[in-house]
Amino acid sequence: MNESGVGRRTSRREFLGGAAIAAGLMVVPRRILGGEGQAAPSNTLNVAKIGVGGMGGGDLNAVAGCGANIVALCDVDEERLGGAAKRFPKAKTYHDFRKMFDEMEKGIDAAVVSTADVTHAVASMWAVKRGKACYTQKPLTRTVKEARLLTEAARKAKVATQMGNQGHSGGGLQSTAEYLKAGAIGTVREAHTWSDRPKGWWPQGVNPPDYTDPIPKHLHWDLWLGPMPERPFIATWRDGQFKGKHVFHPHNWRGWWDFGAGAMGDMACHNMDPAFWCLGLGAPTSVKAECSEFNHVIFPTWSVIEWEFPAKGDRPAVKLFWHDGGKQPPRPEELEKDSRMDSNGCMFIGDKGVMMGGGWAAPCRIVPEAKRKEFPKPPQTLPRSPHGHYKDWVEAAKGAKVVPGSNFEYSGPMTEAILLGNIALWYPGEKLLWDAEKFEFTNKPEANKLLHYEARKGWEL
Repeated sequence: MNESGVGRRTSRREFLGGAAIAAGLMVVPRRILGGEGQAAPSNTLNVAKIGVGGMGGGDLNAVAGCGANIVALCDVDEERLGGAAKRFPKAKTYHDFRKMFDEMEKGIDAAVVSTADVTHAVASMWAVKRGKACYTQKPLTRTVKEARLLTEAARKAKVATQMGNQGHSGGGLQSTAEYLKAGAIGTVREAHTWSDRPKGWWPQGVNPPDYTDPIPKHLHWDLWLGPMPERPFIATWRDGQFKGKHVFHPHNWRGWWDFGAGAMGDMACHNMDPAFWCLGLGAPTSVKAECSEFNHVIFPTWSVIEWEFPAKGDRPAVKLFWHDGGKQPPRPEELEKDSRMDSNGCMFIGDKGVMMGGGWAAPCRIVPEAKRKEFPKPPQTLPRSPHGHYKDWVEAAKGAKVVPGSNFEYSGPMTEAILLGNIALWYPGEKLLWDAEKFEFTNKPEANKLLHYEARKGWEL
């Protein structure tokens, strides 16, 4: 074994613990694909966009900019839907994606899902089960079981998929992995990730309001609830530190257990991605959490979560930590005194040094800078995204031989592991033992009830 903890004879795929298989990219010229007996990929991809506000608007513009033909727009908010329809006047408009698929199934090649977390899984499943390529915003799903089922469905359907953690295709991930493999910081047995969410972003750590408000005329509230039970609408917080902020729609659903996945749902699929991919972590064997007071309705103000991952190949066992709500890992001694910790980040701790960076936005770097300058830049051995995050998926959906790096085969298991951390919040201080093959907590049977929920009729996966 070399100083990095990875045997020199270990192949690239073995080093990444199988993650590189899901992230590997290959592009074959269309003139080759169009040879005798094999049709070239189509130049037209008819896309249905589900959720067009907020990040959904960005996703809509991005895929359209990659050459996709937007044929349908769906949103439960008529005002947001109307705005998108002005930009894409030829697209048919819907409030219910189920009706959209029923009426337009043959005219849709692919779907992009950018709704609240609560309907990520069911909307994506409606697309995948109908053989449609699917791009879904992060987190891929709201619950652990949804992640498992959607991964399996996409595998069976053999459709092009991608989760919306755009940094996965930026090259920083691959550069970080090359430094780690080259032994830049020796053997890694611990990694930390953190985020400034939810502070200043949306309300958490508070009891739910005890009043109701009229449902806005432009909002189809029943469709917004999706698979969750009916409940009264509440527009804004009337008093306290969150006075004037939206309670559910738009955006602040993230803090609600039934509709979002908290700070981890927003940022872990970005910030934890380097650790999952570069170390090939796979499924954990345990998870444990500490957090502020949690009422099981709205996520706590802060949390610190620890996962344990078993050894794999020549890689030793790894502990991975998540910190949010203002919590951060201990400042490494190697970091220059005049350097600050980023508000979002990822840090690898090796037996010969530390690498850290701003999460998904850039490659992690060796600290201090003096040591970074001493270590030669390793050769580029891992493939990079040929087109960029969105276009990789668009081209794959058209039929090109491109494997999107954050396809569901990779992002599904990562989401599954991340969301186990939210379940641990219900049992602070307790180590929950996880058996991924049996899909159960072996020492806390009651925790298994939190892996999923009972969906309303018509919203089942």
